[in-house]
Amino acid sequence: MAKPRNTAAAKAARAEARAARKAAAQQRRSQLWQAFVMQRKEDNRLLPYMIGAFVLIVGVSVMAGVAVGGFAIIMMIPLGVVLGALVAFVIFGRRAQRTVYRKAEGQAGAAAWALENLRGRWRVTPGVAATGNFDAVHRVIGRPGVILVAEGSPARVKPLLAQEKKRTARLVGDVPIYDIVVGNGQGEVPLAKLERHLNRLPANITVKQMDALESRLAALGSRAGAAAMPKGPVPPAAKLRGVQRTVRRR
Repeated sequence: MAKPRNTAAAKAARAEARAARKAAAQQRRSQLWQAFVMQRKEDNRLLPYMIGAFVLIVGVSVMAGVAVGGFAIIMMIPLGVVLGALVAFVIFGRRAQRTVYRKAEGQAGAAAWALENLRGRWRVTPGVAATGNFDAVHRVIGRPGVILVAEGSPARVKPLLAQEKKRTARLVGDVPIYDIVVGNGQGEVPLAKLERHLNRLPANITVKQMDALESRLAALGSRAGAAAMPKGPVPPAAKLRGVQRTVRRR
């Protein structure tokens, strides 16, 4: 008698898993559509670029199929449609990402948010040092070594960055330390180009060395103090209110 019950329970579990996957897929499609609608409202060139890329790729595929002739015509049309849809989707993703970075640029916590969304084997520790004005230094461990990324007012953040670099150098030995200031000034890295800049740094250490380095640097802790970094970009007005609350508490 136990076997039918087990079979029924397994069927119910599979049905529940299918329903959960279906709901998750539906939610992703809904989020993607909302993102597309928002991007289309702000970006007048989005649809022309997407449609233009789709039509161009399909047209080239059809012409290639006609030139070859035979069965190639049947194969090239669906291939062109798939490739055209893929390129159009890539264009949408790139332009949406550019819009997100443009809106986040200059806001407190924007660099920390960008670092925590890095793709690849990066170990990010946000806010290892900070001021009461949300100027901050974030630590990234990767194949290049240790990268200290600063955001905020250059006048306040550069001394903070230099202090954190000295603290880090005591523990890392010969491991390279890079320092970056996020911004649009001379010698600074714009927020939208931060990930690309990190990926272009040379690989100097192995993944095993990264693990050992992460354990060693955990002993440094954080000097952010009362000025905890926000969980994402904060508009200037909200930033000012946060600072005022911090001052009142003190």
